[in-house]
Amino acid sequence: MIHPLKLIVACALVAQASAETPAQAAARQSEALYQQGLTAEKANDVAAAKEAYTKAVKLNPDNANARYSLGQLAIHAPEIATRAREAKFGEVMIPLIQLDNATLQEALDAFSTMIEKESKDQVTPNFVIQDPKGTLASVKLSMNLKNMPSKGVMKYLMDQANAKARYDEHAVVVTPR
Repeated sequence: MIHPLKLIVACALVAQASAETPAQAAARQSEALYQQGLTAEKANDVAAAKEAYTKAVKLNPDNANARYSLGQLAIHAPEIATRAREAKFGEVMIPLIQLDNATLQEALDAFSTMIEKESKDQVTPNFVIQDPKGTLASVKLSMNLKNMPSKGVMKYLMDQANAKARYDEHAVVVTPR
């Protein structure tokens, strides 16, 4: 029979050997936060990524990956935020859009209103037409689309107008092709 005191000592030694040191725990948590930051960055969530990377660096200043990603995030934040806005814009479903001989500006104004309404004012696109030669001013558009994501409607508009759209930080810029 094993003496109870020997059993307690043996268990204590095993527990001590397998216990994580505070530095190891901090490094593990830091790595988990770094991975969380990567996931947020891939989801185009700049604020969440920055928060996770910052916490990871505070927990473990030696976490080179978190430090590097935090620096890269600072450089690329506007591009990531633009991708997030573009994705949010593209997800809005438009139940019906009917245009008959509308100018591009009229079509974009109507489309903007529809997006705001269908997104319950969560998405408010700012369309800007950059057309120094005035080639898009004379374009007339006609379409009848039902249950389309706004990304698809935008593609139809751009195809009919022979234009292209660029998603910038504060606007969707439309230019001739």
